[in-house]
Amino acid sequence: MRNPGIAAVLSFFVPGVGQFYNGCFWRGLFWLIVTPGLWLGTGGILGWVCHIWSAWSAYVYARKNPTR
Repeated sequence: MRNPGIAAVLSFFVPGVGQFYNGCFWRGLFWLIVTPGLWLGTGGILGWVCHIWSAWSAYVYARKNPTR
Protein backbone atom coordinates (compact mmCIF):
# COMPACT_ATOMS: atom_id res chain seq x y z
CA MET A 1 0.00 0.00 0.00
CA ARG A 2 1.23 3.45 -0.88
CA ASN A 3 0.80 6.23 1.62
CA PRO A 4 -0.33 9.44 -0.15
CA GLY A 5 1.10 11.59 2.66
CA ILE A 6 4.55 10.08 2.30
CA ALA A 7 4.41 10.53 -1.48
CA ALA A 8 3.47 14.19 -1.09
CA VAL A 9 6.17 14.95 1.50
CA LEU A 10 8.86 13.19 -0.53
CA SER A 11 7.90 15.10 -3.64
CA PHE A 12 7.69 18.39 -1.78
CA PHE A 13 11.25 18.14 -0.48
CA VAL A 14 12.72 16.72 -3.71
CA PRO A 15 10.35 17.08 -6.67
CA GLY A 16 9.95 13.76 -8.43
CA VAL A 17 10.85 11.49 -5.52
CA GLY A 18 7.20 11.04 -4.57
CA GLN A 19 6.49 9.90 -8.12
CA PHE A 20 9.40 7.43 -7.89
CA TYR A 21 7.86 6.20 -4.62
CA ASN A 22 4.60 5.67 -6.52
CA GLY A 23 6.40 3.70 -9.22
CA CYS A 24 6.11 6.36 -11.94
CA PHE A 25 9.67 6.62 -13.22
CA TRP A 26 9.07 8.92 -16.19
CA ARG A 27 6.79 11.26 -14.26
CA GLY A 28 9.38 11.48 -11.48
CA LEU A 29 12.16 12.18 -13.94
CA PHE A 30 10.05 14.94 -15.52
CA TRP A 31 9.56 16.71 -12.17
CA LEU A 32 13.18 16.16 -11.21
CA ILE A 33 14.35 17.98 -14.35
CA VAL A 34 11.64 20.62 -14.86
CA THR A 35 11.41 22.00 -11.32
CA PRO A 36 15.08 23.05 -10.93
CA GLY A 37 14.93 24.52 -14.45
CA LEU A 38 11.98 26.68 -13.49
CA TRP A 39 13.62 27.65 -10.19
CA LEU A 40 16.64 28.93 -12.06
CA GLY A 41 14.83 30.27 -15.12
CA THR A 42 12.25 32.35 -13.27
CA GLY A 43 14.19 33.38 -10.20
CA GLY A 44 12.17 31.08 -7.96
CA ILE A 45 8.64 32.21 -8.74
CA LEU A 46 7.57 29.19 -10.78
CA GLY A 47 9.81 26.91 -8.73
CA TRP A 48 7.37 27.11 -5.82
CA VAL A 49 4.48 26.37 -8.14
CA CYS A 50 6.25 23.25 -9.43
CA HIS A 51 7.10 22.11 -5.91
CA ILE A 52 3.46 22.32 -4.83
CA TRP A 53 2.18 20.81 -8.07
CA SER A 54 4.66 17.92 -7.87
CA ALA A 55 3.64 17.14 -4.28
CA TRP A 56 -0.05 17.38 -5.14
CA SER A 57 0.25 15.10 -8.17
CA ALA A 58 2.17 12.50 -6.13
CA TYR A 59 -0.53 12.64 -3.44
CA VAL A 60 -3.40 12.28 -5.92
CA TYR A 61 -1.73 9.41 -7.79
CA ALA A 62 -0.99 7.49 -4.57
CA ARG A 63 -4.55 8.02 -3.40
CA LYS A 64 -6.12 6.82 -6.67
CA ASN A 65 -3.68 3.91 -7.09
CA PRO A 66 -2.92 2.52 -3.62
CA THR A 67 -1.27 -0.58 -5.09
CA ARG A 68 0.35 -1.23 -8.40
